[in-house]
Amino acid sequence: MLEKALQGTKLYWGWLAFLALLVLVGVGCYWQQLTHGLTITGMSRDVTWGFYIAQFTFLVGVAASAVMLVIPKYLHDYKKFTKILILGEFNAVAMVLLCLLFIVADLGSPQRLMNVLLHPTPNSILFWDMVVLNGYLLINILVGWVTLEAERKQVEPPHWIKFFIYLSIPWAVSIHTVTAFLYAGLPGRGYWLTAVLAARFLSSAFAAGPAFLILVTYIARAFTGFDPGKDVLATLGKTVVYAMIVNIFLFLCEVFTVSYSQIPSHSAHLQYLFFGYHGHGVLVPWMWASMIMGVAGILVLLVPKNRKQDNMLIIGCLLVFIGAWIDKGLGMIGGGFVPNPLHEITEYVPTQLELGVSLGIYALGFLVLTVLYKIAIGVKQEVE
Repeated sequence: MLEKALQGTKLYWGWLAFLALLVLVGVGCYWQQLTHGLTITGMSRDVTWGFYIAQFTFLVGVAASAVMLVIPKYLHDYKKFTKILILGEFNAVAMVLLCLLFIVADLGSPQRLMNVLLHPTPNSILFWDMVVLNGYLLINILVGWVTLEAERKQVEPPHWIKFFIYLSIPWAVSIHTVTAFLYAGLPGRGYWLTAVLAARFLSSAFAAGPAFLILVTYIARAFTGFDPGKDVLATLGKTVVYAMIVNIFLFLCEVFTVSYSQIPSHSAHLQYLFFGYHGHGVLVPWMWASMIMGVAGILVLLVPKNRKQDNMLIIGCLLVFIGAWIDKGLGMIGGGFVPNPLHEITEYVPTQLELGVSLGIYALGFLVLTVLYKIAIGVKQEVE
């Protein structure tokens, strides 16, 4: 099947060349980071996680989108998702790869990654995060490739693969739960110190992940003619809106708890994010934009006829996706680190080199995603 990745139009090769160029830009910026250290980033003593970890946190949720197709297809025999399931699995592969690359970038010296392998510490949440992320990556590569090969041969997938398909369901939940525990296990950070953080992570993942999958499916349809059907995308849009409603509800529960208790170590973070704190509020417009986009996306997708109209579905998914990206990315990082436990303010803004490294990582991830989608769609069109 790999030969299908080597067959394409000038537009396909031009897109790959453009992504490769962006990867080279990222490599150049990363070389500066290797040479001068993490001082080239906007991070500091008080803000030790920045744009890299923000992207990792968000992309873990996008990677979990595959499970929202696996559950209906294999547990409830919803056959309409058959045509798009492979796209969800390959999307998970590319997103987990991006997560791992952002973690490596945040380490500063990549050789430090070997410490996790050579000196494993099972009492560390980071160790288990490595296990679940790499495990989910391997599961989706295996399941996606084996089922696609069976589809190409027009035979039933081997029985043994179903074990890994069912295993991917709790594993998808685990990657986001463990990531949430990385934050919720830090007692000095009031914004993260909440029992519902894992639930918030999962609900935002089940909104942003399928929203991204819908958007890339529309892009694939525009350039390849691959069409899974309006009913499939409309049903997936229903998942997006209800998951986003749960996400907003859980956030409002946090707002009530913080506002009613008036505990300074908790309320200061929300005040900083939405109203500014002691004259500092670089994230205020971003957070309000995130909330407005999230609510607007819900209002758009909540209407059944809007989910059946391509333009409205795309608009709704874009609003939800961007809103979740801001809230769960820099909003989550900034909200946790600013102000610090002593209520001192050290704001964080990513630098140009930091964004350049991130651009290169994203380009590599989308290059992998493009190649995988080229293979998957090529096989499906060949079978049809």
